[in-house]
Amino acid sequence: MEEIDRRIVALLASDGRMSFTDLARETGLSVSAVHQRVRRLEKRGVVRGYAAIVDHDAIGLPLTAFISIKPIDPAAPDDAPERLAHLSAIEACHSVAGDESYILKVRVASPVALEELLQQIRAAANVSTRTTVVLSTPYEHRAPDVTQAGEGAGAG
Repeated sequence: MEEIDRRIVALLASDGRMSFTDLARETGLSVSAVHQRVRRLEKRGVVRGYAAIVDHDAIGLPLTAFISIKPIDPAAPDDAPERLAHLSAIEACHSVAGDESYILKVRVASPVALEELLQQIRAAANVSTRTTVVLSTPYEHRAPDVTQAGEGAGAG
């Protein structure tokens, strides 16, 4: 990836609402050149979307937890993500190496809601769970350091 594209990605990762005019000023390109580069980055899938960062406390979901899951029957199909997709409290599902198969990031209103969600997860996916409750989050949603990113698979 060209250095100027890396700069554009870094700027957008820090502020997804940055205008083309501001991007042009920060990169030294014309507004039309920035617009073309951003559209090309979107088309290539480098920039996959733009999202609002929500204050979960303000919307009534103050409790965050990580739930590690593993199948009760190791011979069962590896379809837990599909079986759990309907549970909107699951914010993210990561396939991981180690004892567990997946780690889920969840947000709920209370410990009681977390307990109910755990029961739903176990029943829907036939898995055992291990839960870690988040006490505080010093930082989250950090922009990637694209200047240090390698040129590995998928880059270019």
